[in-house]
Amino acid sequence: MDKQTSQTIQDVLEYALQHNGDIGDTIHLQFTGPVNSFYAGNDFNNIWSHKEKWEPLADSLYYFIEHAAWQGLFPNDYHFKKLQKIKASLDNDSMKRMDANLWTKADLMLTDGFIHLVKDLKQGHLSKDSISFNKKELTDTFYSAKLANLLSAGQLTNALNALQPANEGYRALKDCIPLFLDSMDKRTYTYVTYPFKTNDEKDSLSFIKKLQKRLSESKCIEPGTSLPDTVQLKAAIKKFQHLKGIKQDGMISAGLIKTLNNNDAERFKRIAITLDRYRQLPDSMPEKYIWVNLPAYYMQLIDHDTIVIQSKIICGKPATRTPLLNSYITDMVTYPTWTVPNSIIVKQYLPKLKTNPNYLDGIGLHLVNDKGETVNGSDVKWSKYTKGIPYKIMQGSGDDNALGIMKFNFSNAYAVYLHDTNQRYLFKNATRALSHGCVRVQEWQKLAFYIARNDSMNVKPGETLRYTTDSIMSWLDRKENRRIGVKNKISLFIRYFTCEARNGKIKFYDDIYGEDKIIREKYFTDK
Repeated sequence: MDKQTSQTIQDVLEYALQHNGDIGDTIHLQFTGPVNSFYAGNDFNNIWSHKEKWEPLADSLYYFIEHAAWQGLFPNDYHFKKLQKIKASLDNDSMKRMDANLWTKADLMLTDGFIHLVKDLKQGHLSKDSISFNKKELTDTFYSAKLANLLSAGQLTNALNALQPANEGYRALKDCIPLFLDSMDKRTYTYVTYPFKTNDEKDSLSFIKKLQKRLSESKCIEPGTSLPDTVQLKAAIKKFQHLKGIKQDGMISAGLIKTLNNNDAERFKRIAITLDRYRQLPDSMPEKYIWVNLPAYYMQLIDHDTIVIQSKIICGKPATRTPLLNSYITDMVTYPTWTVPNSIIVKQYLPKLKTNPNYLDGIGLHLVNDKGETVNGSDVKWSKYTKGIPYKIMQGSGDDNALGIMKFNFSNAYAVYLHDTNQRYLFKNATRALSHGCVRVQEWQKLAFYIARNDSMNVKPGETLRYTTDSIMSWLDRKENRRIGVKNKISLFIRYFTCEARNGKIKFYDDIYGEDKIIREKYFTDK
């Protein structure tokens, strides 16, 4: 049987290479190249079974795939249903065990499934972007080495765990998944995509059909082939809103669709997305770094895996969202001035200046030309500007400055920074996506003092400290505008994680920018 299986493996792979991974019975290999490369280097011998019996590693891999959800993954990505069917046949039917073709398909699916697991656990599903640290493509040689090491050591769990992030947040979130799955409502609900194209009849009809189906799944409307009229649909929406304890207005809105789509199956996809975002981080985080999680509205300063500062933040509004980035703090500024970004000038100030040339005077801002001279707004012909102006709009330093009395600069292409604010009362809000894109930090003083103490460490003999916490306090007391260069630069990560482990359970945050929705519809629609 092993000899027959080996020959069949070679024939089937030759066919698969010419037919986009197809090996029959609607089975498609996802990693045909790496799979073929490994078997070619192994004389096409079967590896997961011998003499019509499964190898222990095959049982281990099958079990891992069956419970892939514990890793935030989806079993059917790794041929689970097909494997389950073939395995049952081979285990229970002595005649089937004489079929080399079945052993071949099982062998190839297990190998393809293992390679797919390696890829997903190492890098995840998401595209590599400017903030990803896992941009290097995994090669056939990499996959073959992982499989060869597994077959040699025989330790599946150790091999797959070694691929995953060592990040404490990743581990804690993954540890919460079994409990989440135990209490999970596993019913599948229709996902309603919104907004739809109102000027596209086909898209509008598709939306109404999905909405009707989703409302029928919650027993708020009768399922049927005919579409509901406006009165029926409004009544059904009100019934659903009553079930969820929300305002019963019967209106179609983004909030309604969000509630309709907020079920355990979709929450699990958000867990999967978050774990993939962890997989985009460095293999090891710096000893000290600042972590900003936008949907959770907090900043943390981590020192040797310990949170030494936790602060509420205010981040960008959906229309002026805070960018995701990797950087490091370069300097701090006491009593900073504020130069208004061009995007704000065009959207917010220019229309008002066209009707009131002296508008800036009333809000504490002033115009500055390229020579640094203040310009009178009434001397400018505002009507000729649409995309920008040849002036800077600035706010002088002071207690009323929009940046507050401390700013933290870091290298980035978006002209954003961390800073204090003159609207500190806004930190009381539960929802704090309110800024033009910069991140306002409630505990800015703790952050500034930590940076100062960090810069005072490891001072060489004869070296003079450029500043201390006392210096900062003195400059603030005197309301001095000072730029303070940071010697020991602290890494900064601004990220978008919509769930995390908290006290052994998973806490979910609002998808404030719709980032999860975009990723869900791109990578997780069919999962």
